[in-house]
Amino acid sequence: MMRNQASLQETKQHGAVRFPFNLYPCTIPGDFPQVALHWHESMELVFVKRGAGLIQVGAVTYPAYQGDIFIFAPGTLHALRQTESQTMEYENIIFELELLGGAEDLCAEKYLLPIQSGRLSLPACLTANDSCYSQAAACLRDIEDANRSKLPGYELLIKGALLRFLALLLAQGEQQLPTETADTRRLKTVLQWLSAQYAEDLHVADAAAVCSFSASHFMRWFRQMTGQSFIAFLKEYRLNAAAEALHTTEETVLTIASRCGFENLSYFNRSFKAHFGMTPREYRKK
Repeated sequence: MMRNQASLQETKQHGAVRFPFNLYPCTIPGDFPQVALHWHESMELVFVKRGAGLIQVGAVTYPAYQGDIFIFAPGTLHALRQTESQTMEYENIIFELELLGGAEDLCAEKYLLPIQSGRLSLPACLTANDSCYSQAAACLRDIEDANRSKLPGYELLIKGALLRFLALLLAQGEQQLPTETADTRRLKTVLQWLSAQYAEDLHVADAAAVCSFSASHFMRWFRQMTGQSFIAFLKEYRLNAAAEALHTTEETVLTIASRCGFENLSYFNRSFKAHFGMTPREYRKK
């Protein structure tokens, strides 16, 4: 989970080095308006606790309701968004697959490494209609309880529950649509380029050239992949970068606006308030 993104590939360390696991309770839009499209090499689970929203996994966007479980394998593009002014509360569980088995381990060789590399696909979503749902949801509740209590041996309980959860997913044995396709790889290339160039004076034609598309074809393709126009996505990315700078630097609002690609301060202030519901100065104080 990322509060605001300076890069669309997350590299944050979750949990301790020797126990790479963490659990974050989150709310959209309470904690942030959305979690923008990104990916990372960790495994991530989202367990919707209340409300509803939209969750994108790869190129597919799903409606998310209370009780639904979403699975983001390493390297999978994903995003979480608000829908129809509703609030979505969820538990965000992030861990490294190496937590569950190391070198020379049969489970790592047979299951964990293929999941890490994308050779073994997992379901993107579990709902109450799935046969393994009740057991899978129980695993996540066990993880929440163990993480909350932190009684002696809680790490073993978390590892055991994560292993049971993965076993339930694999036991379904259904053919899953790959989340990594030629289109998602192309989109990652565009997003990496965007994260390096977002402060510049960018145009649709510049982004289209990155994947050798015409501007008109690129606009249709980008909207199909992200649900947004390129211009709207770029503006949102710049605003998220500005929000992060407001919390992590002491630079003036004018300086932050300028280095995040906004040439006009009044336009930046209006755009920021429309997106975050408060002015940049109010956001910095919260």
